[in-house]
Amino acid sequence: MSISVLNSLLQIARREVFRIAVKPMYLFCMVIAPVFCYLFFTTLMGNGLPTDLPAGIVDLDNTSTTRNIIRNLDAFQQTKIIAQYSSVSEAREAMQRGEIYSFYYIPEGTTEEALASRQPKVSFYVNYSYLIAGSLLYRDQRTMSELAAGAIGRANLYARGATEDQAMGFLQPIVIDTHALNNPWLNYSVYLCNTLFPGILMLLIFLTTCYSIGTEIKENTAKDLLSMADGSIVTALVGKLLPQTVVFFIMATFHNVYLYGFMHFPCNSGIFPMILAGLLLVLASQAFGAFLFGLFGSMRLSMSAASLWGVISFSISGFTFPVMAMHPTLQALSNLFPLRHYFLLYVNQALNGYPIVYAWHSVVALLLFMLLPFFVLKKLRTAMTSYVYLP
Repeated sequence: MSISVLNSLLQIARREVFRIAVKPMYLFCMVIAPVFCYLFFTTLMGNGLPTDLPAGIVDLDNTSTTRNIIRNLDAFQQTKIIAQYSSVSEAREAMQRGEIYSFYYIPEGTTEEALASRQPKVSFYVNYSYLIAGSLLYRDQRTMSELAAGAIGRANLYARGATEDQAMGFLQPIVIDTHALNNPWLNYSVYLCNTLFPGILMLLIFLTTCYSIGTEIKENTAKDLLSMADGSIVTALVGKLLPQTVVFFIMATFHNVYLYGFMHFPCNSGIFPMILAGLLLVLASQAFGAFLFGLFGSMRLSMSAASLWGVISFSISGFTFPVMAMHPTLQALSNLFPLRHYFLLYVNQALNGYPIVYAWHSVVALLLFMLLPFFVLKKLRTAMTSYVYLP
């Protein structure tokens, strides 16, 4: 790099710093919004999983056995019995009003049928409009049903003279020893925040990049920018985006230090590979934002496309629904989203602790995203020298 090019980059970067300083929009998108999201979501999910979710009971049997079942169900961390209803209709109406997420129904004669080994049926109704709350309550109520059935069966076996080992061998011939990998606490914050934070940052980078290039045309300063770069569109883009790169990289480093250093989330590879992955994501996102502006040539259209692409990233990256279970067409399209490759780096590095060589394809993919602006340099130069902003 020649001295003149380096001087041009520094002058353009200094100019961009002053533009950032006088526009609150930059401060909000580059610092305030990311930090707010980091703190908001980790505070919201500070307990790892929701606790004391409201549930109801319809106990038409009303025996000591069923009351014991209710007490044990209420003892689960995620379940809190807040009301007992006299009928299924009454409980259903309460669930429709949003007072409870589920209710547990014990019909009349349950205890008598259980003691007579006639397989009584209990029911639980869950509102799956709230996916997390519904899933947790369903798990607790299903577990409670199995435990209650086992307790009644064990009591019957004891009454017939079976020893404890014989009774447990009959009730549970195969013992399952479960070990949750990488997230043994089943902490929902660990599952969500490690990809949600980079996704939010990526979306903000998309929008900020498109906005900053578009304002040059809107404010009729694009020709001055090119003049400072001696007519080089590459020098103009690099110098303009360099201060933003530094700030966004600091935000990416901050969320890695915050999650792995302060929150002590699992990071089996060490924090430095994740900081490198954050840098790759920042550069790839800026390149993609510049590519979108060059592709559409309009701040309005490019920001709309950036918003759409960023929001879709959360669904297609694989952390909410596995990519391998998607339609083959969507599996192929997922490679067009930078967040997908960051997610694979996170899984291979932070969760599994593999060496970086096992995630080389994700690194190469993010590097390829950085080449996208070169395909639209001519259109970007034309936009900066010829286009007139129309509100």
